[in-house]
Amino acid sequence: MAGAAHCSLRAKRLLLDPKFEGYKLSLEPLACYQLGLDAAVAEVKLRDDQYTLDHMRAFGMYNYLHLDSWYQDNVYYVDQFGRVMNLSVTLDTALQKPREVFRLPTDLTAYDNRLCASIHFSSSTWVTLSDGTGRLYLIKSGKRGNSASEKWEIVFNEELGSPFIIAHSVSFVKSDMHTVAVLLLRVEKDELDTKGSGFHITLEWVTIAEISKEGDHRYEIFKRRVLQGKSVPHYAAIEPSGDGVMIVSYKPFKFMQDEDEKLEENDNAKAANEKKDPLYHWQQTEDDVTITVHIPQDITKDDIKVRFSPDNICVTLKDQPPLMEGKLYSSVDHESCTWIIRENKSLEISLIKKNEGPRWSELIVGDTRGEFVMDSSQCSEITESLMHLTSEVMNPNPEKENPPCNAQELEECDAFLEDSASLCRFDGDTLKVTHVINLGSNQYLFSAVVDPREMPCFCLRHDVDALLWQPHSDQPENMWEHIATFNALGYVQASKQDKKFMACAPDYSYAALCECLRRVFIYRQPTPLSTVLYNRKEGRQVGQVAKQLVATLEANDPILGFQATSERLFVLTTKTLFLIKVNSGN
Repeated sequence: MAGAAHCSLRAKRLLLDPKFEGYKLSLEPLACYQLGLDAAVAEVKLRDDQYTLDHMRAFGMYNYLHLDSWYQDNVYYVDQFGRVMNLSVTLDTALQKPREVFRLPTDLTAYDNRLCASIHFSSSTWVTLSDGTGRLYLIKSGKRGNSASEKWEIVFNEELGSPFIIAHSVSFVKSDMHTVAVLLLRVEKDELDTKGSGFHITLEWVTIAEISKEGDHRYEIFKRRVLQGKSVPHYAAIEPSGDGVMIVSYKPFKFMQDEDEKLEENDNAKAANEKKDPLYHWQQTEDDVTITVHIPQDITKDDIKVRFSPDNICVTLKDQPPLMEGKLYSSVDHESCTWIIRENKSLEISLIKKNEGPRWSELIVGDTRGEFVMDSSQCSEITESLMHLTSEVMNPNPEKENPPCNAQELEECDAFLEDSASLCRFDGDTLKVTHVINLGSNQYLFSAVVDPREMPCFCLRHDVDALLWQPHSDQPENMWEHIATFNALGYVQASKQDKKFMACAPDYSYAALCECLRRVFIYRQPTPLSTVLYNRKEGRQVGQVAKQLVATLEANDPILGFQATSERLFVLTTKTLFLIKVNSGN
């Protein structure tokens, strides 16, 4: 990632509530409606050869319910007959049965190694669709959510290799040419990986463009690029302009290159490795500094020139440019400095410090070609000076004013499965990382579409809160904007060991999560109270309260899909679609 700008996420202090007191369990009833499905959802269970955590994340935890963010309260799913079914809600009390809008031409039951069918809504009139067998469809849908104008028409379909699911897609016009860019996710066998899981992850970035030839308009693949990594990305999205890709992942991704580029990269790597060999080694005590430089066999004493001054040093061999030259970290007694040639053909230079005691952090200011060698006594001294910061005993003295960090104080829900993830932005032209953010302990929680014309937002845990971030690819100075906070949600969700999906309303009015079976938890943003309420401990009046609501679904089948809109939650099981009315419409 050389050359990439290392950035950071800046939270807006005005969106944080340090005085948040927690959620109050509300017993107010939630209106819940359910629709029986004519045919079961086309669920694809993991096979015996899909045994890794990456397979579970990519396919086992797949959300089979697809929210069309371009149209309000419009959801889709694919049933076992290969039919794309749609439910568009206008009135909860007058729900219609899901209706068929498209039927996959492929007989899905004929494929043993297929994945789940996947859908992504590229724009208000374009849809990308995968049948799970390795075939990609580009569909012109017309205005969706309206049975009169909605008509799905295939304008492109092609076999693209091994099965995949669609991670993201966008539709845009570039150079007067309509283009659709799609990200395809695969988990593939890696024969070279003998120490890891034996699999790698690929994200194929496919660009499909409208080609006009002699009055014939058709869509063809314009470009195919492949990113490869070792972990399933938490988040992967193409910029609205199609110029770049953003990925949040535990392990880094990189573009696969042509053979010529690989050779060039190997040459660069060799050159870099050659530069890594230190030019000199140096040691120090409180009184002096000793430098050791390896010199060629044919160099004699007369070929060496060493010039000392109170603040500088210069070493030259024969008539060559200076081997070492520059300002010393601190002043020396230059009249007492010496040099000799050792038997092993090394030049040893002794510098006498002018100020005894202080340690030098570097030899020559700004010179990174040397390597500092620390002797055992210095190692022991540093270890002893740091001893007060650690202990072999968990908490040797609990009454101490500043006790050491105690792992026992951490709760189970504070432990992260992964050490650290990173957010990278890849440029579509150079195929290089342009921006990178080390997310550290900011655990990825979920993604949500707030504005379908923008990239999907992602939600990260910050301490106990959950912060929602909106990427702006066209604003280099504000590429990731903090747009909302869900108080204490980062802590709350960590305690739900059976959670499967998380979501939030596009207007940030609530966040929700569901377990694998039945239970749905809803966390509303704090709202003003209509009655007077006092905090009994502090004796002060409470102005607003955040409520937690719990819904239990009347179903024994596992939850397969979960989506949130500003008014409703949609929950999909194998044979039933549930609607939970969370907010009343304006």
